[in-house]
Amino acid sequence: MQSFRPYRGVLAVIPILAAIVAIAWWSGDSRAGQREPVRPGPRPHLDHSAFFTEPFASGQDVTRACLACHEEEARQFRRTPHWEWLGEEEHVPGNEGSRRLGKKNVLNNFCISIQGNWAACTKCHAGYGWEDADFDFDDLSRMDCLVCHDHSGGYAKTKGGWPRKDADLLAAAKSVGWPTRGACNSCHSYGGGGLAVKHGDLDTTLDNPDAYDDVHMGRLGFSCIDCHEGPGHTIRGKSMSVSSNDDDGVGCTGCHGSAPHADVRLNQHVEKVACHTCHVPTFANSIPTKMWWDWSKAGDDTREDDVHHYLKIKGEFRYERKVVPEYYWFNGKSEHYLAGDRIVGDGPVQINHPIGGPGVPGSKVWPFKVHRGKQIYDPVNAVLLAPLTYGKGGYWHDFDWDEASRLATRYTGIPYSGQYDFIETEMYWPINHMVQPKERALRCMDCHGNTGRLDWVALGYTGDPMQGGEPL
Repeated sequence: MQSFRPYRGVLAVIPILAAIVAIAWWSGDSRAGQREPVRPGPRPHLDHSAFFTEPFASGQDVTRACLACHEEEARQFRRTPHWEWLGEEEHVPGNEGSRRLGKKNVLNNFCISIQGNWAACTKCHAGYGWEDADFDFDDLSRMDCLVCHDHSGGYAKTKGGWPRKDADLLAAAKSVGWPTRGACNSCHSYGGGGLAVKHGDLDTTLDNPDAYDDVHMGRLGFSCIDCHEGPGHTIRGKSMSVSSNDDDGVGCTGCHGSAPHADVRLNQHVEKVACHTCHVPTFANSIPTKMWWDWSKAGDDTREDDVHHYLKIKGEFRYERKVVPEYYWFNGKSEHYLAGDRIVGDGPVQINHPIGGPGVPGSKVWPFKVHRGKQIYDPVNAVLLAPLTYGKGGYWHDFDWDEASRLATRYTGIPYSGQYDFIETEMYWPINHMVQPKERALRCMDCHGNTGRLDWVALGYTGDPMQGGEPL
C-alpha cells in the first residue's frame, strides 16, 4: 500500500488561493454592462511529489490514495457526464417525455455506437475497466484521476480505460495539477477514432498554440478550464452531438458582453450573428479534419490502408483543411435521431440538426462543421443499425456485416430484419474554437455582396439584406 502524508493544513489553503485567482480573473472595469477580458493568472496547486514514495501496482491504487483526501471530489465527479457519459434529463424536440442523452446511448456517423463496443470506445473514459454493460459506476476506485490531472507527460491509456503498461504511475501521481490543454485534448482531439476526426475545431495544435491557432489559448494563454470549469467537478458547455440543449453553456458574451465593438453596426450583428461566425473564418487550419466517411467501402482487401483515405476496417474517408464552415440558424436547441427511430425517406438521415430561423427566439447564424457519410441501416425496418465492431463477431474481426448486426441487437435493442444496406447521414458540429485575432475576422464583403459566403435564400431571406433582401 502506497504510504503518503496528506498535508491537510496546506490543502486547506488551496480553496483560498483559487478564490483569489478567480477574483483576479473575473475582475475588470465594467463599461456598458461589459466586462473587460482579463488574461487568466497562474493557478496555484499543491505540490504532491512528497506524498508518494513507493511505486503503484495499478491505476486503481493511485485512485485509492487520492480518495484518502479527495473522496468528496470523487462523489461530485460521480454525477457528471464525464463519468456517466450521460447528461441530465431533457426533452428531445420531436419526442415525447424526457430522457438522458450522452455518449453512452446516442448514435453517430463516425464509429456509430459504443453499445457492445465498450472496450474500444472507453479508452477515453475517465475510469478503469469499462468493458461491458455491467460497469460499476458507484465504485469510486474505478475513477481515473490521472487522465485529467497528470503533468508528467508520460501517462496514457489503452482499451477499457486501463493505463498503458509503460505508464509511470508514481511519476504521474507526484506530478498532479490543474488539467492542462493537453489532458483535455488527449481525448477530445481524438474522438471518433483518430486525430481531428470528429471536431473540426479541436486538434493537437491547441496543446501549444500560437495566436493564429486560437487567440485565447495562443496569445492569452487560456487553458480549457478557464472557460469550461464549473462547480463540483462539472464542466460547463455541451456538445450538440450528445445533447439537445445548451443549458449551462459557455458563451463569448460572458466575458465580452453583448456590445463588444466600438462600431454600432457590428454590435447590431451580435443580435443575430454568433461571434464565431465572423471570428472563426475557417477551421482545421493546420491539421485536416474528417468530412466524409463511407462505411459501405469497408472490407476491401485490394485497397491499401491509409489513415486519411481508406482503412479496411472502416471504409473510405475524405479529410479537408482550412475548411469554410456551413452556416445555419441555431438557438441552442437541436433535433436528434435516437436509436430505433424510423427513417422517413431515402436520406440523408440527419443524426442531429440545429433548430432556429430568422423569427425563432434566440436564434443566431452559426458556423458548423457538417460531417457526412454512409452507414449501415435496415431497409425493411427503416432504422439505422449499430453493429458490433469490436471483438469476436465484430465487423473489425470477421468483416461480416450481417453477423455484426445480429450480435448487436442484444446490446442495442434495435430490431434487425436480416437485411441491410447503406444510407447517407449527416451530423452537425458547431464551431467554437480556433478563434482568430480580430485582424483576421471576416469583413463585410466576405458575407455580403455577390461573392459573399452566406447563402441568404437558404437562411430564409429573399436575398442579401444589405441589398434589400427580407425574411421570407
